[in-house]
Amino acid sequence: MRKRRLGKTNLMVSEIGFGGEWLERHPEDESVEVIRYAGEKGINVIDCWMPDPKSRDIIGKAICENRGQWYVQGHIGSTWQNGQYVRTRDMQHVKPAFEDLLVRLRTDYIDLGMIHFVDSLEDWNHIMESEFIDYVKELKETGKIRHIGMSSHNPQIAKLAVESGLVEMILFSINPAFDMLPASYDLDAMLAEKYDPDLTGIDSDRAELYRRCEQYDVGITVMKGFAGGRLFDEKRSPFGVRLTPVQCIHYALTRPAVSSILCGYDTKEQVDDAVAYEYASEEAKDYASVIANAPFHSYRGECTYCGHCKPCVSKLDIAMINKYYDLATMQPEVPATVKSHYELLEHRASECISCHACEARCPFGVPIAERMKKAAELFGC
Repeated sequence: MRKRRLGKTNLMVSEIGFGGEWLERHPEDESVEVIRYAGEKGINVIDCWMPDPKSRDIIGKAICENRGQWYVQGHIGSTWQNGQYVRTRDMQHVKPAFEDLLVRLRTDYIDLGMIHFVDSLEDWNHIMESEFIDYVKELKETGKIRHIGMSSHNPQIAKLAVESGLVEMILFSINPAFDMLPASYDLDAMLAEKYDPDLTGIDSDRAELYRRCEQYDVGITVMKGFAGGRLFDEKRSPFGVRLTPVQCIHYALTRPAVSSILCGYDTKEQVDDAVAYEYASEEAKDYASVIANAPFHSYRGECTYCGHCKPCVSKLDIAMINKYYDLATMQPEVPATVKSHYELLEHRASECISCHACEARCPFGVPIAERMKKAAELFGC
């Protein structure tokens, strides 16, 4: 496994990393085994934005015997309240959530303390002018975090973090589709209504972010590299053609300042698919010729199952409902297995009250309430 220097942190991270977002979907022992298997393959960086106890316990159990071999991205501001994920800057929740992270990961430090999910100028300014940032600095001074990072989907906000001199690395959403889209301080306008035919290269804001990261020696780890798997299916790909995991990985790793792409894994086989990049041919890595000949169309409104729509007042697992809905609508008839998995959800789409609060938190402008209505009609509940 090749390793790359993560900017000014000087950490040598594996260029293929581990995004742990779906760990809680499987029995604990299975998820623990997948993490350990990834470690055996040379993966040494793992992200834990998830606040739920099960995910944190899984990671803690998996890495406790070789903690020094792993670099952990642990998020500050991602909290678990009343059984749901809540992003917050309220210190009465932020501090206990971070202490819980240490306990459940069975460690006394986090390598990369991530200021969690900052996409708006208002949020960035609030963080930098409040006790939240004082707490982050205190964590670093006391050694509870070794380096300060931040996660964002907005290149303009990420650039502010880079230029602040405080943030040492960025967790940023990168894939060929996102890179062609203009950004905005307004989250609802992050994605264009449709691809402009003139958008044949990287959006200027994103290109500027990558350049600034190089200039300030701020390393990037990548999330959303596969766009929730949508890039693997020509019917759902915004390009109208499919890309392979190796092509998506290569795209991310060829961006300036990128050190590692954090892929999501459900199985050991998926780990193998990602690690295959390490010995793939140049032909297998080639994404440019695929994209150059692809028909562009809109990406706006497409769910990548990131989970930032949480919390839901009706306690819906919106991302999973959307995932099952997308899987079902890809087939002429709803597959029985998909419907059975949907019916096992504790709360179903029919329980949506159309309050639209989740839509304000979605970085990609997904009409969630409308999709919940369609899912309820499709699955009959």
